[in-house]
Amino acid sequence: MILEAPVFTVEAALKAAAWGVHRLELCSDFGEGGETPSVGALSFLKEKIEIPIFVMIRPRGGDFVYTPEELEVMRRDISILKSFGADGFVFGVLDQDGSVDQEACRSLLNEAGGHPCTFHRAFDICRDKEEAIETLISLGFKRILTSGGENTATAGLSNILQYMKQAAGRIIILPGGGSKVEHIGPLKATGQLKEIHASCKTYRRSTSFYRHPKVSLSNDPDTFHQVLTVDEAMVREFLNEMQD
Repeated sequence: MILEAPVFTVEAALKAAAWGVHRLELCSDFGEGGETPSVGALSFLKEKIEIPIFVMIRPRGGDFVYTPEELEVMRRDISILKSFGADGFVFGVLDQDGSVDQEACRSLLNEAGGHPCTFHRAFDICRDKEEAIETLISLGFKRILTSGGENTATAGLSNILQYMKQAAGRIIILPGGGSKVEHIGPLKATGQLKEIHASCKTYRRSTSFYRHPKVSLSNDPDTFHQVLTVDEAMVREFLNEMQD
């Protein structure tokens, strides 16, 4: 069973790998739910760690209906990041009616050139999840990242169990979006749980001694003085529960 952690900083990626996470989903911009990371971050991490690194391909926050120009940027990002060692890609494109944009996804899958691709939580806002599962299988995606069509995996757990039943091993249903250790039991009971996506995130205080008395570059002044990282104890809890 594989534990995948989404990471938004080099520090978090290095710690997650050192503490036993099996695969990384490398992203930027936690506040937007993940966007395409820098080439520099990927190339550095490929030199330092051996576990697979899947890369988020998302040119902006907001919806998942992209212009032709944005899709071209996504194709170029896949090509460039593939050349720097990306092991897989994570993306999702919808049409204006809330269905999977098959033409756009097929183009991006072709650009990935056989590298495994995950359809991310754009799935959770699809109009018809059951139809989307069949579409994504036919397109050739290897997994679907989902919180069960709800804001969190806790709220969507029963739906995730149903998606696993429908998928029946034809595509990996990857539970994520607020995953908790206590979800593992009921998910394992299906016999279909192969992977789980959990950030295991925490914050550490900034190492800066200086704090400007007036200026803050964040909507939340406290967040500006914190750094997103990974909680070792939480990683251990997930790994232990997965092995039981």
